[in-house]
Amino acid sequence: NHRRCPSTHANGDPLTNMLRIVLADDHTLVRKGFRLLLESESNVTVVGECGDGHSVLPLVAHHQPDLVIIDVTMPGLNGLEALEHIIHDHPTQKVLMLSMHAADEYVLRALRLGARGYLLKDAADVELVQAVQTVASGGIYLSPAVAGHLVEDYRRLSSDRKPAPSGARVA
Repeated sequence: NHRRCPSTHANGDPLTNMLRIVLADDHTLVRKGFRLLLESESNVTVVGECGDGHSVLPLVAHHQPDLVIIDVTMPGLNGLEALEHIIHDHPTQKVLMLSMHAADEYVLRALRLGARGYLLKDAADVELVQAVQTVASGGIYLSPAVAGHLVEDYRRLSSDRKPAPSGARVA
């Protein structure tokens, strides 16, 4: 299962570790902008792009990319439904979700379905590159705002469920 395909620069130098990405977002300008940002990195190439969840499935099957970047909200098959199909058919596929939604319900569902990252669309361009490199290398990436919300909710739920041990002093 060869997932990285050798490529070359215009000068003929081989790039054997090109990061191959499939990108799915229903907004053409957003998708093209992400593509330009991603391909400005010397080790990244977008091997396929589309504007809906139905179209991303055959692209993933055909290209077997290192990373799939999917918008959560798309017409027809939304990004979360597409994620579910992708992970079912390709259990080791790395997926980074893009969204304008920071609500826990979207983030937690994406993570439960197998996403390796969740990036808010208002992120800086350097954050996109960091998220892509982190997820592609096997890590987990959450936008700082998303991670903050999850930690706050976790702390609130934990303190609601567990009283402080007797004799413990709470500041």
